[in-house]
Amino acid sequence: MKFVNNLKTAMLMGGMMGLFLVVGSMYGKTGMIIALAVGGISNIIAWFFSDKIAIASMRGQEVQPTDPGIAGDLYKMVDRLRQKAGLPMPRVFICPHESPNAFATGRSPSHAAVAVTEGALKLLDDRELEGVMAHELAHVKNRDTLTSCVAATMAGVLAFIAQWGMLLGGGNRENSNPLVSIVTIIIAAVGAAIIKAMISRSREFVADADGAAIAGSPDGLISALQKLDMYAQRIPLVQPNPAQNNLFIVEPFSGMGKTLVNMFASHPPTEDRVEALRRLA
Repeated sequence: MKFVNNLKTAMLMGGMMGLFLVVGSMYGKTGMIIALAVGGISNIIAWFFSDKIAIASMRGQEVQPTDPGIAGDLYKMVDRLRQKAGLPMPRVFICPHESPNAFATGRSPSHAAVAVTEGALKLLDDRELEGVMAHELAHVKNRDTLTSCVAATMAGVLAFIAQWGMLLGGGNRENSNPLVSIVTIIIAAVGAAIIKAMISRSREFVADADGAAIAGSPDGLISALQKLDMYAQRIPLVQPNPAQNNLFIVEPFSGMGKTLVNMFASHPPTEDRVEALRRLA
């Protein structure tokens, strides 16, 4: 699993560099040099800072074991579960969003973080919350988090490139460049295909099963997934980069309709995940 995910990450970075160079080649030698520099910087940022970007974009607030109330209880719950999973203690965050959801991030188990929204803390009981956090720790243990974080960062860059290119190609009729519009649409499609290929939908089924094992039972996660899916479809998740949606335990509702970033959806249907978990009981 570690080798496969590391290979996927390398392919993602290589593919994104290639896309930068394709765009840069349209503007000659200078464009190639700029594309090489920007692509290299983007890869460095994705490797070292994608987890921080994800946490910052969700305005996550780190919690400590000495914090009072639900924050301290959450930390202690994660600590107990990570010991059962044989993992180092990740950083724990609460995000001030009403949309109920959770995610894990980090380039390795020793640089991991798990986060949950305030909406999820209000919605879920202790057993359900334990199932959710166990699921996120399973992603950390399976080293899905680096691939997911890099993919989210790359998807955000890709969406920006596509929107920028469409702006250049879709100006007033006299100055518009249809070729630029066509190329950016192709870039978006190719990028979406690469990211979908790198982020296997099966990873959620694996994390569900492993999370159920960590929690000791699939029941809490089953109930949590049903609640999260129902409420997440009603309450939009306010975040600047919907391309990060692949990080979350259930597909967030962005309230943005069909846009370029919706092509990056990577979650299997929740009912299929619930049915797979029920077979474990």
